[in-house]
Amino acid sequence: MSYDNEQEIDREEKMDAKLWKRIFHYALRNRALFVRILISMLIVAIIDALYPILTRFAIDRFVRPDAAPSTDGLWPFFAVYAALVIVQGFFTTRFISRSGEMEMAISYAIRQEAYLKLQTLSFSYYDKTSAGYLMARMVSDVARLSDMIAWSITDFLWCFFYMIFCFGAMFWFNWKLALIVMAVIPPLALVSLYIQRRILRYQRIARKHNSRITSAFNEGIMGAMTTKTLVREEENAKEFDAITTDMRKASVKASVLSATFFPLVISLGAVGTALALIFGGAGVEATIGGKETFLGVITAGTLVSFINYASSLFDPIQQLAGIFADMQSAQASAERVLSLIDTESEVRDTPEAEEKYGTSMDPKRENWEAIEGDILFDHVDFYYKESEPLLSDFNLHIRAGETIALVGETGAGKSTIVNLICRFYEPKKGRILIDGKDYRERSQLWLQSSLGYVLQSPHLFSGTIRDNIRFGRPDADEESVRRAAAMVHADEFIERQPNGYDTEVGEGGVRLSTGQKQLISFARVILANPQIFVLDEATSSIDTETEQLIQSAINEVLKGRTSIVVAHRLSTIRNADRILVIRNGAIVEQGNHETLLKFGGYYHDLYMHQYKEDAMREALK
Repeated sequence: MSYDNEQEIDREEKMDAKLWKRIFHYALRNRALFVRILISMLIVAIIDALYPILTRFAIDRFVRPDAAPSTDGLWPFFAVYAALVIVQGFFTTRFISRSGEMEMAISYAIRQEAYLKLQTLSFSYYDKTSAGYLMARMVSDVARLSDMIAWSITDFLWCFFYMIFCFGAMFWFNWKLALIVMAVIPPLALVSLYIQRRILRYQRIARKHNSRITSAFNEGIMGAMTTKTLVREEENAKEFDAITTDMRKASVKASVLSATFFPLVISLGAVGTALALIFGGAGVEATIGGKETFLGVITAGTLVSFINYASSLFDPIQQLAGIFADMQSAQASAERVLSLIDTESEVRDTPEAEEKYGTSMDPKRENWEAIEGDILFDHVDFYYKESEPLLSDFNLHIRAGETIALVGETGAGKSTIVNLICRFYEPKKGRILIDGKDYRERSQLWLQSSLGYVLQSPHLFSGTIRDNIRFGRPDADEESVRRAAAMVHADEFIERQPNGYDTEVGEGGVRLSTGQKQLISFARVILANPQIFVLDEATSSIDTETEQLIQSAINEVLKGRTSIVVAHRLSTIRNADRILVIRNGAIVEQGNHETLLKFGGYYHDLYMHQYKEDAMREALK
């Protein structure tokens, strides 16, 4: 199996300022919360920067190496110091709680935007994108980004304010000594620039493998039965081990590079502190001895405070290096999340259609024309790959209220025709007209709100049976729900459930049989009361007896509605107004059941083959 995804894109190994501007914009959406965090961090940083100044004052006032110690003013000094500690503790608690709140707000905003995008993307996007890829983006990548942004903003604000006050105090104390200490910063910047590029490279590789791992988990869970029956456990384990090994190697390399930041910062910080101690110590000694140096007068309190600033100054630089490293590792996540949000739908309404009919999230239903169900394919060409055309100059007219059955071998083009009718895809050439008008001149929602689509593999959503039946009509009353269930004979098994219509179906309807899920999906479509029905192998999962009951109900429901039936069991389409035999994207035979049997072509042979199979199956019972 291959777990690669077409959506994975390799990008240049450099920081993308525009990308991070967009990402941090999510934090600025709640400006009031951001301002409160900013004020808290400003106060905390100011108090942190005041401690060395208080130390300088205490040494020069109370210790005084050049004179006798004094305790004059000690208690007021202690009171001020204690008050600063209390205030700092209060605002530290505040910024921690507010940063956690911002993390949740950012996560909510990104996931909300990404989920809305997924609701509006074309059907083709899901054809090319694995569920594992999407889950990795929506869960792990978004969580990583929200955590990094919220706490990086907090750390950055503290580092920024603290460094400003540190530099300001150092230049105030002695600008010459401050420049000596700052001489170590340019080498740190150059080394950081080199390492960050390599970190970004390996983090992108790691995130790409993470998507493949998520996809492998998804396929392993969904295909557990197939794995068991084909005895693929050992091979799957080997393939999964190869993927995880690749991710481990890339992650280890990225971690090693990230770890080198901190020893470098600590080492260069120690060099800066040593420079302050060497030159500052000589200045203090000269000052006590009454001599003059190029640094000027330096007191013992000034030197101690300067050393405190010099050593603590590299703590915010170390944190900034950590933030920078986190941004390098998280940029791969940011790129993937924003690539999802920026994905353009292949099927889009025109601006004119959106203005009149609205969008899927803001429909203007009052402007929607009623759908009669007349469908016309006018010289339609379609392909997924240009080199492999599926429909060429295809023409078909389905009259309103007509029941059309599509028959043909796998890959003949039946599902393509249905997908085009539903506007999951659009023609590459030609037009499809609904009630005489090109459906691209109207909104997708206008058409799809009048479609009832029953799939071969029905999907139920977590919730109760009642919730699933009225999924398309949440406002439907109890009587309507029960009537829809009764029409397809779903009420019989529903009443036997422990909680009747309130029975939980489980994720994907796992607590029900395939046939029961199909009955509920039929009831769901009937309750929605669409004008156009699409039944795609809809009765293939139901036993023959139940199929006959449903078929009679369907024949009643479809009266006066346009319906397109894709069928494998030919016995289910004998009452269709027209049966179209599709081969290689073209209609090779058409007519009703009796006409096609008399014609003696492909349909006749296929029907007789199935008839013999069914007769043999009955004889063996």
